[in-house]
Amino acid sequence: MGTLLQPPPEREDRLGLLRDRDFRGLFLSTTVSRFGQQITMLALPLAAVLALEAGEFEVGVLNSMTMLAFLLIGLPAGAWIDRMRRRPVLIVADLVRAAVLLTVPLAWWAGVLTIWQLYAVALTLGVFTVFFDVSYQSYLPHLVGRTRLVEGNAKLETVGSTAQMSGPVLAGQLIEWLTAPVALAFDAVAMGASALFVVRIRRREPPPEPGPGTSIAVEIKEGLAFVFRNRLLASIVAAAGWFNMWSGAYMTMIVVFLPRDIGLSAGQIGLVFALFGVGGVVGAFTARPLAALLGEGRIVWISLAASAPALLLMPAAEPGWRVWIAAVGMGLTGLGAVVYNVNQLSFRQRLTPDRMLGRMNATVRCVVWGVNAIGALGGGLLGELLGARATLWIAASAMCLAFLPTFFSPLRNMRELPRSDEASADRDAGAT
Repeated sequence: MGTLLQPPPEREDRLGLLRDRDFRGLFLSTTVSRFGQQITMLALPLAAVLALEAGEFEVGVLNSMTMLAFLLIGLPAGAWIDRMRRRPVLIVADLVRAAVLLTVPLAWWAGVLTIWQLYAVALTLGVFTVFFDVSYQSYLPHLVGRTRLVEGNAKLETVGSTAQMSGPVLAGQLIEWLTAPVALAFDAVAMGASALFVVRIRRREPPPEPGPGTSIAVEIKEGLAFVFRNRLLASIVAAAGWFNMWSGAYMTMIVVFLPRDIGLSAGQIGLVFALFGVGGVVGAFTARPLAALLGEGRIVWISLAASAPALLLMPAAEPGWRVWIAAVGMGLTGLGAVVYNVNQLSFRQRLTPDRMLGRMNATVRCVVWGVNAIGALGGGLLGELLGARATLWIAASAMCLAFLPTFFSPLRNMRELPRSDEASADRDAGAT
């Protein structure tokens, strides 16, 4: 324990894990793929809204298709991934997503693009994103060791937040110049580049050792029990699940509300999303200091409680300057979301033994992203019935309550979070 408290050399303070070649490969892969994903996040629904003149419900269905895979295959995917090396899964997932994205501009150029093709693309992207995300979160402890997970997650969240800051600006301009369907070709290129960076990672995982005679169903049950019998993990999943469900409704309606009710162009919408990313960058740099100041447990609920109310500014916005005040509010929420993610994800990875990482991550992702699909569909229905602005009011108000499961748990007053002795023995002894 004492070695963790010794200050690292000054040279390592500046770059840390970025000096490690294999972590750099994952870092660069994450960088290009996150920028590409920002293009897709904006271009796919705008292709439906602007190119195909889709209604609120159709946009809701499209957004739900992206996350539906977490509900359909999330749990078995975790059990499968625990039986496989994660690096090849990352490569295949990137390549398949690149190929699927290319079908949209090709169909647009041929004049045959339909909303049904966008549904199919969104669902396929979701399936391979499940495998990518679960593998990625389970692969990081192998690359960096468990004692450096907060640093690793903070650096990767910095990438994600930087992409959220500048990616939407790039996406908005590409959509204005090339149309939304054609802009998706840039995401396809980014996914291909991401796969190449993962290929360059030299460190190989040892072959997984599945238990004798265990079935997928038994392993899924074990993963569910591991998460939901732990009161800390269960409260984190409940908070994130509630927030993400209503976030699905909020994000579905914001891409309808901003162009139709506020009259923003694709480039201006990109700037709104970019301000969310600015907050995320600040959150990535402050996640560790805030946890040290307030406590590892307390920061989990405080980050949500302090930042979610800023989302109420958007449904109050009107054309003109007030929409940009609302965009700044989204930046505050982005800050809180990244502080929450860095600290709770690092805790989950530290707590979980290697043999359970895939199932733990899949169980959590199944819930917190699966309900996002439900929220997106519900948001589309509410938008069709009540309008985009009213739906934003409902969703933002609901997200303000997301901190309650963690507040009414032992996390409320915990300064230090526990870690698994088995996990420590599995990885720290072999970390480089």
